Amino acid sequence: MPARIYKPARNAMQSGKGKSEAWVLEFEQETPRAADPLMGWTSANETTTQVKLKFETREEAEAYARRKGIAYQVQPEAPVKMQKKSYSDNFKFGRSENWTH
Repeated sequence: MPARIYKPARNAMQSGKGKSEAWVLEFEQETPRAADPLMGWTSANETTTQVKLKFETREEAEAYARRKGIAYQVQPEAPVKMQKKSYSDNFKFGRSENWTH
């Protein structure tokens, strides 16, 4: 069963880097999800898709996958773009847009 190793993106609702420092090994789904005939809910027969293993470094995740014989694919880490913003810039003279409530 193939797995992917990646570093999750920062949560858009937070300004910090919480829960985005660890590398994650996640198993990919091999069979398609099917709709339950009675309730109509989607379900899968695989329980490994529910497993997410977290590691401090990419090398640890790769070593675990090799040790357990798991085929894996590493997704490159996305570049982090930090924008420095100042609250006082909202009221700066010469702004292109007027500040309104």
